[in-house]
Amino acid sequence: MARTIRKSEMKQAPLSGIKDDLSRYLHEAETQEIVITRHGKAGGVLIGFQSEEDGFDCRLEHDSRFLHRIGQARNSLRAGRG
Repeated sequence: MARTIRKSEMKQAPLSGIKDDLSRYLHEAETQEIVITRHGKAGGVLIGFQSEEDGFDCRLEHDSRFLHRIGQARNSLRAGRG
């Protein structure tokens, strides 16, 4: 999946702030990754999609059925059946 380059510095936000205003943080995450902190320590990263296509690409990249079919097609090509 091709992604545009994001700002190198990641914003940090406490989990409590994320829970209180998730919509705003999702909007911000479209252009900048946000490190979610819990008790001052990094606990996760919020990464938004810039478009519906990015979201679709992400779902495909993590769909086991799709990945299995890609593997089958590659094996078929390697065996000269493609």
